[in-house]
Amino acid sequence: MEDRDLMENELLLIKGVCDLYMHGTLESTTAEVHEAFQCALEESLNIQNKLYNLMAEKGWYKTEEAEQTKIDQTKQKFANSNN
Repeated sequence: MEDRDLMENELLLIKGVCDLYMHGTLESTTAEVHEAFQCALEESLNIQNKLYNLMAEKGWYKTEEAEQTKIDQTKQKFANSNN
């Protein structure tokens, strides 16, 4: 397995972990449990960010810039849904 594949798998895994910790934070019933999940979520988000940045540096995670017309269309869509 290539390094890129391993890092992609790790990124997917950490995103899943972040999702679980976020729901744990939202659903926690005590301040102590809430704080524990929140700290774990923050750590996981930091790991996710480091992985993403490393992959982007290596050219393994490319993003495309959105066209201004698509941005404007999306803004208009949500502006209309609030009326």
